[in-house]
Amino acid sequence: MTGPDRPADPAASIQPPEPESPESGPARPGLRTFTVEGRAAPGLFVVGWLAFIMGAALLFVAFAAGVGQSAAVILASVGLALVSLGLVAGAGSQTIERRARAASAEATDVPMPGYVGPSPFLLFAASVPVAILLVTVLAAPLLGLGLDPQGPAGTLLSVVVQAIVYVALIRLVVVGTGALRWRDMGIGGRTASELGGDIAWGVVLVVPVVVVTAFVGGLLSLVLPLPDSPLPPSGGTSGLIVNLISAAVVAPIGEETFFRGFSTTAWARSMSPRAGLVRAALFFAAVHVLTVGGTDFADAAGRALFAFATRLPVAFVLGALFVERRSLASSIALHASFNGLLVLLAGGISTG
Repeated sequence: MTGPDRPADPAASIQPPEPESPESGPARPGLRTFTVEGRAAPGLFVVGWLAFIMGAALLFVAFAAGVGQSAAVILASVGLALVSLGLVAGAGSQTIERRARAASAEATDVPMPGYVGPSPFLLFAASVPVAILLVTVLAAPLLGLGLDPQGPAGTLLSVVVQAIVYVALIRLVVVGTGALRWRDMGIGGRTASELGGDIAWGVVLVVPVVVVTAFVGGLLSLVLPLPDSPLPPSGGTSGLIVNLISAAVVAPIGEETFFRGFSTTAWARSMSPRAGLVRAALFFAAVHVLTVGGTDFADAAGRALFAFATRLPVAFVLGALFVERRSLASSIALHASFNGLLVLLAGGISTG
């Protein structure tokens, strides 16, 4: 990818530092070490673990102990709130510990690590219960209006909430703590000409990515069952438009902010641009099979494997485009074009 609108050094902001010396300062316990001794934020660590354990216990009681329906809803809601609090506090505790470790390294003239924020794995784990809790609360008006929460409108609500949660958590524990800036994640700092080039690359690349994805899917369909569509049936033109908004507008913004802007940048600074790209691409594909089900374990596993493998081509190209352009607009444009084209093709087939 060359041209006058390409940044002079596209990978400069995500290059990792030199490896940290073992003598970079006193060792500090991680999240999996159950001790407050030597911690920079012992109170936050304790709150995080206590909230998570209490919330998980309440969820277990709600779903497994056979309590009444109203009581189960209350227990599950409180449990989700506590689990959310625990995981967010854990992400904050991890950030503080990593910053303290980096400060110790700096004091001994050892190169500081390139990224001192929360793990993308942990932040994603925190986003799940937060999003579920918010969707549960916000879906009540849909039920009151007689709308199907499993239909296009309910799916759009879920996608919007998930995108907002992604951005809010990144703002709270990544940008808010100084671990990364928005510009580090490819947001802002682009001229109109550069943005036009970013978007053009995303649109141009969608055709070969769709072709490769279709080829991979065709081969796998010979031996594996196909998973259900992540979108509900459109049921008509209005439903198709709502599905397009969900898949080609909202989802690309939220997912690219999290998986490319945040995750790829964080891991690229911790390891290398190539390693960060690969890890984030695998993470992206794995996340998209978490809700895949089946008639039994073998069927569900086959459908999950199909969904995982067919998302790898677009996942790797999204990562490569982001690393090359250092602009989130480029990967959002490709993601939106890819999803939008698939939704339109599926809508044409279902109504044809």
